[in-house]
Amino acid sequence: MTTLRPASGFTARDFVEANADIDAYLRRTPGFLWRHIAETDDGRIIDIVAYDSLAHARAGAAGITGEMADAPVHATIDHSSVDWQLTTTLHHLA
Repeated sequence: MTTLRPASGFTARDFVEANADIDAYLRRTPGFLWRHIAETDDGRIIDIVAYDSLAHARAGAAGITGEMADAPVHATIDHSSVDWQLTTTLHHLA
């Protein structure tokens, strides 16, 4: 789960649109289940990516910061605002 703010001059919509290659990366990553991106009333972005295991989540996250380090989305992020956490789901209701 990541919370962040868009970089100066960018919007949440810009962030979503700049994620096309990250979305393609996620779809081919082992254990990927789903991704949800939301915006809070104060303009923060909440980006939740779900995997079938913590090990797959760690590997997928490493790829976003490694293999995908040059992805256009990184320019849309105020990196000083990023709070990035790997967590374990306690409850899920579908």
